[in-house]
Amino acid sequence: MAWKRWPLLLAAVLVAASASAAYGDARPLPSDPAAGIPKSRAAGDYLGVPPPGHEPQLFAPGVVSTGLHERDVAITADGNEFYFGVLGQGYATIVVTKRVNGEWTRPEIAPFSTDPDVYDLEPHITLDGKRFMFLSTRPRDGQDAKPGWVNQDIWVMDRTAGGWGEPYNLGPPVNTDAAEFYPSTTRDGTLYFTREVRVGEAQKNLILRSRFVDGKYAEPDILPEQVNPGENQYNAFVDPDERYLIVCIAGLEDAIGQSDYYVCFRGKDDSWTEPINMGPKINTPGNAGPSPYVSPDGRYFFFASTRQIGEGAKTRRYADIRGKQTEPGNGSSDIYWVDASFIEGLRPAAVK
Repeated sequence: MAWKRWPLLLAAVLVAASASAAYGDARPLPSDPAAGIPKSRAAGDYLGVPPPGHEPQLFAPGVVSTGLHERDVAITADGNEFYFGVLGQGYATIVVTKRVNGEWTRPEIAPFSTDPDVYDLEPHITLDGKRFMFLSTRPRDGQDAKPGWVNQDIWVMDRTAGGWGEPYNLGPPVNTDAAEFYPSTTRDGTLYFTREVRVGEAQKNLILRSRFVDGKYAEPDILPEQVNPGENQYNAFVDPDERYLIVCIAGLEDAIGQSDYYVCFRGKDDSWTEPINMGPKINTPGNAGPSPYVSPDGRYFFFASTRQIGEGAKTRRYADIRGKQTEPGNGSSDIYWVDASFIEGLRPAAVK
């Protein structure tokens, strides 16, 4: 979890009622040109927001990116459920908006993430739509609940006829007494995640991989130094076909921000390239990048960024200052998206 490391007719009536019970506020998301949601597209894919080009765009300002600290996108393969994380002082939760009867519901805390004594974050949905994974601090069986970022484990929900089932701890060998977080899976079920380990007197984050063999996860392997090159790498997204890994890394010589998004490409022999900085359009000075994600259709790269928009309130009117702090681009984390085709353009010729 990067926040700790760096200072969401009768048949129609029944469907709507079911959505209201499961997702809180099932009123349709209003069209809002200021949020990039014109009336003609209010029921379209990606909340009806017009797709970005090759320049990163703030995603759904005022709806998803709001001035709170938002990050960690997960989308179902059919595009009908959009999850994201929201956190702040004393809370961390997963929020969802869902397309119901062709219209998007207003974002609301997901039903499984409403316990105020538990921190949930970093949602991930497998490409086949059968499993929902996420970071949670809820206690395992036999553990006591503790406040704050303790008991960090990867939890899972299975898809049922009625939606997502009850969360359960993924268990060993993935989860240990250390902190495990930020799950990401390939098409064949291989799991990539981050584990916090102690090296001497210091804590270090490492990216690990666990193959899914005979219906269970194998003992995880620590990925090589190309993926784990420094003292702090975390929160990696793996391409479903395992062609590349996007990872957050701090402190490399070519760093632009506090922590940058890098991509490592995987060769046919399971070797990895050195981390390649994703460039100044993605990484900006002073920015801490905590969460990479590529949409299930492979078209868009979503990423969280703490970059500021504009120069802040230019008056000494209290209303202006307060208003600026409740808008995206205020220095809290916002969600951006961009055409993902640039990723392959970063691949070295030797691994093409």
